[in-house]
Amino acid sequence: MPNATHQAIDDSLVDREQRHLNYLRISITDRCNLRCLYCVPDGRIPRLSHDQILSYEEILRIVHVGIRLGIQKVRITGGEPLVRNGAIDLLRRLTAIPELKDISLTTNGVLLEANAQRIFDAGIRRINISLDSLKRERYAHITGYDMFDRVWAGIQRAHAIGFSPIKINAVAMRGINDDEIVDFGRLSLAYPFHIRFIEYMPIGNSRTSSQDQILTPEIQERISTALGELIPVENGRNDGPARRFRIAGAPGEIGFISALSHHFCSQCNRLRLTADGKLRACLLSDHYEPSGKFSEAVAPMSS
Repeated sequence: MPNATHQAIDDSLVDREQRHLNYLRISITDRCNLRCLYCVPDGRIPRLSHDQILSYEEILRIVHVGIRLGIQKVRITGGEPLVRNGAIDLLRRLTAIPELKDISLTTNGVLLEANAQRIFDAGIRRINISLDSLKRERYAHITGYDMFDRVWAGIQRAHAIGFSPIKINAVAMRGINDDEIVDFGRLSLAYPFHIRFIEYMPIGNSRTSSQDQILTPEIQERISTALGELIPVENGRNDGPARRFRIAGAPGEIGFISALSHHFCSQCNRLRLTADGKLRACLLSDHYEPSGKFSEAVAPMSS
C-alpha cells in the first residue's frame, strides 16, 4: 500500500496515489474487555505500557494539525475506547472543534448502556457497535465473554436516547455466524439501524482462518432472497467504503464492507493513528510514520 504523505502547499493531505485523506481514525488504547476469535490470538497479548500511549493532549494536537491539512472526519476507536479513563471528556473536547464535520465512536457495546447518556451529552451522535451474533451463547463463543445481554441493552439505550445513525458491524464468518445473516438484515426492517457486514480478513495470528471467509455477493444473495431487493443508497462525500442498500419500506440500511471481493483501496480516504502514535495509511501495511513528523508539517500550535 502507498505511504501517507502530506502536501502543505495546498493544505491537503494526499498520498502517493493522489487520494485525499480527510478521515482520521484514532485508537486511544490497545486494551479491550473482549477476546474475539478473529482479533485476539491464543496466549498472552503484549500490551503497551502507560508511557507508550499517546496522551489526550498529544492526540488533540495531532487532530489540530490534521485539520490544517484537510482532516474533516474523526472516529475514536481502540481496543475498546471506553475502557480508557477520560475517553468521554476527549469526545467532548473533539466535538468542541468547529472545523470537524463528523466525530464518531466505535465500541463493542459492553460499557455502552452505563455511558450512553454521557457520550450523547458530549456531543456524539454517530456510533458504531461491533456485534457478531444475536445469540447469547454464540456471542460468548466468539468474544470469550457472556456479554450479549449487556451489549443489546446498550444498543437499546442508545436508540432510546436518540443516537443516529447507530451502525452495527458484524464480521461474517462461514460456519460460525453465517446462519444469522438474514437475522441481522431483518434488524433493518425493525429499527433505523445501519447494519454493516464486514468481510473477514485473516490478519496476524488470529484463531480463525481463510476457510471462514464468506464474501459480499453471497451475503447479498441470502438477504435479497429472504427479505427482498436491496436498493442502492448513495454515499455521502465523507462516507467510508461501505456500499449501502435499503430494503423497500425499511427504516434502516444494510451495508457491505468488501475488502476482498470489492477492493476499495483506490477510494480510501483514511489515515489511522495508533495508540502509541504511529500513522498508518493501511492496516495491511507494515509501514508507518511517527506522528511527530505529521505534527512538524505545520508551525507549532497549542491544542
